[in-house]
Amino acid sequence: MIGESEDRPWGSWTVLDEGDGFKVKRIHVNPHSRLSYQTHEHRAEHWVIAAGRCTAIIDGETVVAGPGESIWVEVGQAHRITNQEDHPLVVVEVQLGSYTGEDDICRLEDDYGRTPVAAG
Repeated sequence: MIGESEDRPWGSWTVLDEGDGFKVKRIHVNPHSRLSYQTHEHRAEHWVIAAGRCTAIIDGETVVAGPGESIWVEVGQAHRITNQEDHPLVVVEVQLGSYTGEDDICRLEDDYGRTPVAAG
């Protein structure tokens, strides 16, 4: 739902827009924090870095991007957004696929002890 947001141990996300086959989120990552290393069965993701510096892991490879740069994640690729900097990271994430629900996450690694398959 547009406007939906949630605080997470690593920062927060807010849904900016959504429609048939897509969802757009603003993801705020706190300094020296990272999301879980995860995969999705039903969606690809395109990340545009709005502020800060993103150090991402995509299928075990490190990709670094700054403001105005973007990163593409295919359906099923293992991925993680990391903020290794002293300033907040803001990523605009466009999810594309047949299903964009929060329960389409399979966590492979998680710094916060969350279950392997769960929402968010």
